[in-house]
Amino acid sequence: MPTVQRIAESDPLLSTRVEVVEACSEWFVHVVEDGRDHTRSFDVEAFALNYAEGQCSRLNLKEYLRI
Repeated sequence: MPTVQRIAESDPLLSTRVEVVEACSEWFVHVVEDGRDHTRSFDVEAFALNYAEGQCSRLNLKEYLRI
């Protein structure tokens, strides 16, 4: 049975990443880690970007993807 890491390596949709999205004057930070994801919403862009940077640091990622 393939491990989550192997699946993540072969499927970019499951790879560890942090994404920031703005929609309807609300900011969302989407974090994908070990094939699982969670999303947090923020009313203030600076708070969302700060959270995204913290998640990148925690996950040892160089940058987040701003969509």
